[in-house]
Amino acid sequence: MIKKRLGKRIAMLRKERGFTQEGFAEKTDYSVEFISFIERGINAPSIEGCERIAKALRISIKDLFDF
Repeated sequence: MIKKRLGKRIAMLRKERGFTQEGFAEKTDYSVEFISFIERGINAPSIEGCERIAKALRISIKDLFDF
């Protein structure tokens, strides 16, 4: 359940900042496919991945989990 909530949160923040999945993948050094899996709650990023995602979104890691 937390993977789905985190994925929705990341997708919302990505869209708010005007990133496409392609642009966001490039910024985080992930594949577009992996970003899609994260946003759909199929996969979850590691702690290091959360750090990369938060940095790309210019937020703190804890803000990723503010659902």
